[in-house]
Amino acid sequence: MTRATKIRNGLLLGIAALAGTAAHAQAVDTAALKTRAVAGVDARAKLAQVITDSVFSFSELGMHEVETSKYLTALLEKNGFTIERGVAGMPTAWVAKWTNGTGGPEIALGSDLDCIPKASQKPGVPYRDPLVAGAPGHGEGHNSGQAVNIVAALAVKDIMIKEKIPGTLMLWPGVAEELLAGKAFLVRAGVFKDADAVLFTHVGSNLGTRWGFSGGTGLVSVEYTFKGEAAHSAVAPWKGRSALDGVELMDVGWNFKREHLRPEQRSHYVISDGGDQPNVVPPLASVWYYFREQTFDQIKNLYETGNTIAQGAAMMSFTTVSHRLLGSAAPGHFNRPIAEDAEANIKAVGLPKWTDEEQAFAKLVQKNINAPQDGLDTELGDLRPPPANPQSGPSDDIGDVSWNVPTIVVSYPANIPNLPGHNWANAIAMATPIAHKGVVAGAKVIAMTTLDLLTKPELRTAAKSYFTDVQTKTQKYVPMLAADDKPPIELNTDIMARYAPQLKQYYYNPAKYGTYLQQLGIKWPMLDTPPGKAEPAKGSSAG
Repeated sequence: MTRATKIRNGLLLGIAALAGTAAHAQAVDTAALKTRAVAGVDARAKLAQVITDSVFSFSELGMHEVETSKYLTALLEKNGFTIERGVAGMPTAWVAKWTNGTGGPEIALGSDLDCIPKASQKPGVPYRDPLVAGAPGHGEGHNSGQAVNIVAALAVKDIMIKEKIPGTLMLWPGVAEELLAGKAFLVRAGVFKDADAVLFTHVGSNLGTRWGFSGGTGLVSVEYTFKGEAAHSAVAPWKGRSALDGVELMDVGWNFKREHLRPEQRSHYVISDGGDQPNVVPPLASVWYYFREQTFDQIKNLYETGNTIAQGAAMMSFTTVSHRLLGSAAPGHFNRPIAEDAEANIKAVGLPKWTDEEQAFAKLVQKNINAPQDGLDTELGDLRPPPANPQSGPSDDIGDVSWNVPTIVVSYPANIPNLPGHNWANAIAMATPIAHKGVVAGAKVIAMTTLDLLTKPELRTAAKSYFTDVQTKTQKYVPMLAADDKPPIELNTDIMARYAPQLKQYYYNPAKYGTYLQQLGIKWPMLDTPPGKAEPAKGSSAG
């Protein structure tokens, strides 16, 4: 070996050693930043509780998250975020941004806002006991997701300022997720055009995430309106053309068609307008359908089949029919590199430490609704890959976002396992220490993963590569909205006009009460038995 070769090899070894040292230092720095982020979340545990309890108390349905959005945007504005309101034609949609320095990535944190009809329930009461009978309530747990994101963002913001980390934090709400009527409009409006990644949070009973095809369904939400001619139902019914006949014939036709559809599809409807009164032949009637399938082409096929059957029903009833797309949800596909990064953070955070009293309360709730009495989860699940044999499942319009920017969904343990979903029972824990602990755990994961995305360009590169070379290599986003489709902001207007004044007396006052349970005079944990036979809980788990 020549002297020159020895010198060259020595230099190469030295460079490699320096690179290894630098990489190690970077890893230590990242770990230190995450430790500070976790401490920043813990320091804001009280804020997490106040946000969770406040939004729970508002109990607002989709397109009418007025008090919720007013409260959250005011909080973000106070903390230096710039707010754009009324985004994409939805009065309760907003985008909050904060930028540090110049350049840097934009990381978007999102979660839903709306609640469920007729799910009003006193928190911490382990049996059916509504705040306002018949009113909406957070029977899905959407009151907690913005608390996760805001607390995480504020913890990260402090670190970005001190360490001079450039980048933008964007927070946004999923408006009217229960109607699947918000996110596709946000995508169309370009809300995510500058985002490098989206971290979405959703309430669950464990801490976890997944990658690839979600295993659920996408859908279109369509209302068909039939028009006929009114007449006196007793004197001259032959002079009328019943729009309700058109609706019922469509429903009969669709139900016969079910035999010839894929087992994986799901379709369901409600008659949203059945006429005015029996002695008037209905001149106007409407039926509202959800058509769910697993691919863009299959969703489109169901939609077209529904349109055909509606036309046939109109011909049979001698009426006319029109249809309106109220919302849509793409089948979700989530980013593998970001999910794997989040999974490492999930394992570092772990599940909350539940007390014996919290476990006893959870098991009592499960007992009262005739569910398995497993209590609260104490072991983390694994990172969930795409299902080998996808079955039918729920829909979520975060799917539309996932086809436009690398996206994952992190579920956090703020609720009790084995509950039916979309039900008053799912509201029981959502303003109790169970939810408060779960929100803090979720916020730690989101803060840590946000820091990884801000400080690791290789993670952003891998995420973009997966999005471009795997996810969208052969399948591109297929928007279901037409250019003239508008958000159905009129939905739920009558319901909220009826119940909002009654609910207002129960809004949480954190200046006066430490928790919402204290304001309501509910002891924790309440381990009382129901005053009568527990009302059976029936429902489903997602939109």
